Amino acid sequence: AGGFGVNGPRTRGLPPVFTRVPTRDRVVFLTIDDGVDQDPATLRMLRELHVPYTAFLSDDAVDGGWEYFRAAHEQGAALQNHTLLHRYLPGLSRAAQRHEICGMQDTLRRHYGRAATLFRPPYGSYNRDTLEVARSCGIRAVPLWEAEVFPGRVVYRDSDLHPGDLVLTHFQGRAQWNGSMADALRTFLRTVTEKGYAVARLEDYI
Repeated sequence: AGGFGVNGPRTRGLPPVFTRVPTRDRVVFLTIDDGVDQDPATLRMLRELHVPYTAFLSDDAVDGGWEYFRAAHEQGAALQNHTLLHRYLPGLSRAAQRHEICGMQDTLRRHYGRAATLFRPPYGSYNRDTLEVARSCGIRAVPLWEAEVFPGRVVYRDSDLHPGDLVLTHFQGRAQWNGSMADALRTFLRTVTEKGYAVARLEDYI
């Protein structure tokens, strides 16, 4: 693993935190957070281009739009945990963190019949309580990210893409960005292609 926030000695035995998956394959992983923008054109584009991705959903962002993400799941997306209310977890008590993480597990189980195995803390911020609570409610790993995509630009934590990098974007649209989610996806796919990478399914590599 590389990048920021990876497990240190004090977090051994807890779900691994990583921003890059060790691999020699020239692949990167698309992860999409939150769930605010629910444009059917986004799902159509992802399906038609056969782009694998992992969705990290938060209950407040989805705001009742569970059928949209059921459709995403039916066309191959993995649905994972991003908390109930997208709060800054290190500022919360252990009990409040449990409510955020395990409560989202219950929500996913209620809507889709199964809880998540992966968890992404909001803002990429966590502490030992976060990891211990996540483990207690069934989380196996905590993927963060190495690069973030917006319409027309990519922001790298390092200077470039590397094999196994996790790339973040959001279910957002013109209300949040100067552009559409389709614009962000086109930026991602163009960048990946130009740099000689393919897009792989994260869950197949961890």
